[in-house]
Formats: sequence, structure tokens, C-alpha cells
Amino acid sequence: MLSVVIPTHESERLLVPTLAALVPGAMSGLISEVVVADAGSSDDTEQVADIAGCRFVRMEAPLAARLRETARGTRTPWLMFLRAGCVPEPGWIEATERFIQAASTGDTQRAAVFRPPGAADLLRPGLSELLTLLRVMLGGGARPEQGLLIARRFYDVLGGHPDASEPEAAMLRKLGRRRVTMLGAGARTVG
Repeated sequence: MLSVVIPTHESERLLVPTLAALVPGAMSGLISEVVVADAGSSDDTEQVADIAGCRFVRMEAPLAARLRETARGTRTPWLMFLRAGCVPEPGWIEATERFIQAASTGDTQRAAVFRPPGAADLLRPGLSELLTLLRVMLGGGARPEQGLLIARRFYDVLGGHPDASEPEAAMLRKLGRRRVTMLGAGARTVG
């Protein structure tokens, strides 16, 4: 049902908690495959991906091209893009399934992101978490750290991630606030 694409470069330490958080999704049948799209790491990123059972794609191309090509090579109707270090929190499987079900029966030209940490999650906040919460509360748009869940068909219609200096942020801008739903589950960033 869902392919997860994780772009990496020298990301072995950040990749471990992200992959660990995805295990329940694979066990439930929600995740069909996880593909690590690497930019030529010299650390143990490939070994971490291999041990976790991920498909590893090495491509020394710009990030946008890596994301588009990797997505093109997946075989599911839904795509989830996560940065290494993005850790979906409990409840993410159910929230993802609800969004996919609603989008499949209604407006398929929508995407979703994980919610940033809420006020209750920020008892010992880091500065970046506080800034993210403040930006969202003041009406700011989604950030690449929140991941992206999108139907493959819609992703293809949009032309995939645009060639830009920050293709993940450019993709979210291309989608616009009206077509991006905040999932009922959060994700935190480690590292």
C-alpha cells in the first residue's frame, strides 16, 4: 500500500531511529517497502539499510532527482517521504491509514504531513521544536521535517519534487496549504 523513501547522505546514526519507528508499519502491512536513496555515503548508511531490509539506491544526483527517480522505482499507490532522523510517534499507523482511506474515497489531490510536537510534547523543548510549534501556530506552512504522504498518481501529476535548492520545501510550497492535511499523529526529529 505504501512505499517509504528516505534520502540519505552520511546518515547512519539518524537512519536507525527512523527505521525502528517504521517496523510496526511494515508488520501491520501498511508499508510494503522502504527505499533509502543515498547520495554516496562513505559511512555505514548502506549497512544499516541492509540490516533493516531496505532497498538501497546509490545515486550521486541532486536531491530532487534522487527523490523523483527513487519514487519512480517504487511499486505502491502511496508514497511517504521522510528525512533520516524523522521519527513518527505512536498512532502514526492509524492516522496514516485514515488519511489514505479518506483521500482514496474523496479528494485524491491532497497530501499529508505529520503534526509537529504539540505543547504537551514540549515539556523540555529544544529551540528548533519551539520555533516549529510557534510557526505552525502562527499559520506557517508545513516543513520538510514533518515528512510527506502523497498518492503516487498525484505526485506524478505534480511532476515530483521540483529542481530547487531545497526540493522538499519547494514541493510543500507547490502543494500549498489548502492541499496539505496535518495527520493526527506527530513526528519528532532526532539528531
